[in-house]
Order: sequence, then C-alpha cells, then structure tokens
Amino acid sequence: MLRRVAGLLLACAIASGVAPAQAQSSSFLERRVIGTSVLGTPIEAVRLGTKGGVVVVVVGVIHGNEAAGLLITDALQEAVVPNGIDLWIIPTMNPDGTALDQRGNANRVDLNRNFPYNWAKMGKPGYWQFAGKSKASEPETKAIVAFMREIKPTLGIWYHQDLNIISPGTGLEGTMRSAYSRLTGIPIKRITGGRYTGVAATWQRNSIKDGMAFVVELGKTLDSTQAKVHSSAVLNIAMLLRDGLSSKLDK
Repeated sequence: MLRRVAGLLLACAIASGVAPAQAQSSSFLERRVIGTSVLGTPIEAVRLGTKGGVVVVVVGVIHGNEAAGLLITDALQEAVVPNGIDLWIIPTMNPDGTALDQRGNANRVDLNRNFPYNWAKMGKPGYWQFAGKSKASEPETKAIVAFMREIKPTLGIWYHQDLNIISPGTGLEGTMRSAYSRLTGIPIKRITGGRYTGVAATWQRNSIKDGMAFVVELGKTLDSTQAKVHSSAVLNIAMLLRDGLSSKLDK
C-alpha cells in the first residue's frame, strides 16, 4: 500500500516548497529508557505528538564521533509536532561512543555493522569497522532492534557525518529522500565503495513491515540554525507521509 502513494506524496512535496512545518499542536508523551550501553549508560527515547499517529523515529547518533545529529534531536524536542504524527527521538543509540568521541561503542564495535540483517564478520577489536563477534552482539543493537519491533515505525531517519549527501531511493522512500534533500539542500548522490553489512537503516527497511528508513549524511559541521532547518524538514516529510497515507485510506 505504501508504495502506491508515492506519486501523491511527490505532488504534495512539490506543492509544499520549503516552507517551515505548519504544525497544529504538540504534546510531550513520554521519556523512556529503551536499553543500556556496554557501560550501563541509559539509551533514551523521547516521544512527542499523537499516540496512534504515523510513527516516525529519528536517531541522532550511531557513530559516537559523528555527533552533529544531537543538535537536530535537540531542536526536534523543542519543536511543535503536527497532529497525527507519533514522533520518537533517540538522541544517541551509542552513548558510550558519544562520550568517548569514538566511532564504536565501549567494546569498539561499529554498531552500524552489527545489525542482524545481512550481518557479516568484519575485522577485530581495533579495526574501525569491527562488526562484533556475532550479529546483534551488542546491548545497544539489541535495544534498538527490540524497540523498533515494538513501535513499528513507518519512517526512520538516521544521522551520520560527514559526506553531506543522501543516497537516492525508489518509490515512496525515494520520494521522502528527495523531499528531505530539497528542504535542506543536501544533495542526492549515491554512496559508492565500501562494504556495508549489518547496517541499521537497511535492517529497519527490511525487517519492519511497510517501513522505510534512510541515512542523512550531514557535513563536517552543523550549527543551531541549520539544525532547525533539519528538524523542520523531518516534520515536513512526516506531514507529507501522514497526509498521503490518510488520502489513500479515504479513497
């Protein structure tokens, strides 16, 4: 069903331009600890908006030394969330790596190579893309997998640095990527090279029914003004998704 509304969403996106989100209401719903890190640090999720709305999840940090997404998740927590959107914000799923300013977690595992979909052995401790001893071996990965399976998000956005690109997509997901690109100015460009196994967004896209997920590669730096542009883009594409799905169901 989701793919059949791609054309409608594209038309809505073109019509909406790049104006800030026209939010109607917002409410804080809950703050939840969804798991703990290797060192026992809580992994928190903040829920805003409308229970029973279109579920959107935003993850600010997965690689601890790529922390610009925290500015975006901070801005989202201060934003007015439109009606009909059930927004979950996870500032960092790698709190130990964030505190240590290192890519991996405290076990030096690259969490974006540790997810169970298409996992493969890669390196050993000390290697910058060490995938862990087995799929979903890390407590942070286990926590996110269980949480996503519980909330079943329709859309997930994962922040990284510092390529300053968004990979192209197809169907509805491609529409959302293009809309985000247009709203923020981050170009659509395919990431080439490298070995991408056990990737979080790929796991979400292939494991959550009717779900989409994509990576936003931010640039080397991000300021608070730019973070607000990104938070507005998140809410805008969430509204496009909400309205497109609602229009489809009404027919």
